[in-house]
Amino acid sequence: MKLITAVIKPFRLDDVRNALAEVGVQGMTVTEVKGFGRQRGHTELYRGAEYVVDFLPKVKLELALTDELVDRAIEAIIESAKTGKVGDGKIFVTDLSQVYRIRTGETGDQAI
Repeated sequence: MKLITAVIKPFRLDDVRNALAEVGVQGMTVTEVKGFGRQRGHTELYRGAEYVVDFLPKVKLELALTDELVDRAIEAIIESAKTGKVGDGKIFVTDLSQVYRIRTGETGDQAI
């Protein structure tokens, strides 16, 4: 089992969600976050004053998946989140040692 954490541009969320549904992902957690990477934010003009936006709005997706689904999910995220511009995001894959479903007490792949 793996935990996929993807940080993407907010306007790509619907495309990513639809692409993940097509490959069989049944659930995910979505969080609105702020951050920066290599681009280090940017400068904007507001009412004649220039100011620096250090943290850019992003969306963080977290998906707990069985090993069989991981590669297809990663490909779906990359294909649907990619704009070709700086700041498209990152995907992190982490091993999950155990998963529990609170309601039923199921564990492992059955809990996902």
